[in-house]
Amino acid sequence: MTQEPSSARPKNEYTAEHIQILGGREAVRRRPGMYIGSTDQRGLHHLVYEIVYNSVDEAMAGCCTRIEITIQPDNSVRVEDNGRGIPVDIHPTTKVSALETVMTTLHAGAKFGGKIYQVSGGLHGVGASVVNALSSWLRVNIRRDGRLYEQSYERGIPKDKVAAVGEASDIGTTITFLADSEIFDRISYNFDTLCERLREVAYLNKGLEICLRDEGRDCQKTFYFEGGITSLVRHLNRNREVRHRPPIYISRTLDSTIIEGALQYNDGFTETIFSFANCVNTADGGSHLTGFRSALTRVLNDYARKNKFIKEDEPNLTGDDVREGLTAVISVKLAEPQFEGQTKAKLGNAEVKSMVESAVSDGLALYLEEHPNEAKRIIDKCLTAAKAREAARKA
Repeated sequence: MTQEPSSARPKNEYTAEHIQILGGREAVRRRPGMYIGSTDQRGLHHLVYEIVYNSVDEAMAGCCTRIEITIQPDNSVRVEDNGRGIPVDIHPTTKVSALETVMTTLHAGAKFGGKIYQVSGGLHGVGASVVNALSSWLRVNIRRDGRLYEQSYERGIPKDKVAAVGEASDIGTTITFLADSEIFDRISYNFDTLCERLREVAYLNKGLEICLRDEGRDCQKTFYFEGGITSLVRHLNRNREVRHRPPIYISRTLDSTIIEGALQYNDGFTETIFSFANCVNTADGGSHLTGFRSALTRVLNDYARKNKFIKEDEPNLTGDDVREGLTAVISVKLAEPQFEGQTKAKLGNAEVKSMVESAVSDGLALYLEEHPNEAKRIIDKCLTAAKAREAARKA
């Protein structure tokens, strides 16, 4: 007797109803590590950095000169700037205020069109909305057009609409948030760790003042560096005997990509090179660092041969030779950075290599021609490294 097929579904059947669709807020709260790396203290600090990056975008656009970050006694964090203030008028697509759109929608912001911000930092442009989704509460105050606007959120959901709550004599944005204890292991900020990152940001944006204070511990630090990355190189070499003063500074803009380099040789034997892309420390380097190293090796060899420091029958200086005792910072700011890895550890834009190589080649070659005494001291340092390397090989 044949058995009729059963109409009942097997227990493990996979159908359309099993497909979950998560909105932006739900996706962030379900998988926070995808957006901020982790839910430990490192991820907690990332919330602060993401809001600060929004203010830094204003600074890079020439519209902000001061950012204040305050850790309050209840471990909420307030970030205030004197930028233009996030717009509060109705967005044509979302039909809610531009402020609410920015604070609740992933990949929403002025940085994507390239008209307001030529370059920007932040975690793939999702910063403000991610911080909002991962906070138990968040409040935004906007000072714009002579009025003070406010909107509050709970775990990324608006409590009310944007409302004018008073008058304002200046302009800017203030965002205050309390990280959600349902998401993070422990709500506790490390003042020194935050200082280290904010100091970097100040070095990378000359003329920008950044103030960090912890009201619970009554401590405060302010960072302001008129010399930008040149000041950073001086700081890194502060306890070393240097071969030339001041550091060599190179700056050029190519196809809207801003390239800055600062370098100085010392009498040490190690290289210290930091690379940045859109104010983010690229610890694993990338195309900008490759371009810098390539230009450095070629230009120093060309100069050494042209001026008879290296004879025709002698080999070129190697990359290791020209980087011994070098302290350098390379910073690029570009419209569409491609970072390899969620933590932005390496810059992947292939076109940046040739841009940096061109800028550094021209700038360094000009410096060597105009400063022959300093050039000789640099070449002598490289030749000494080459001789030591060859002696070690023969030993």
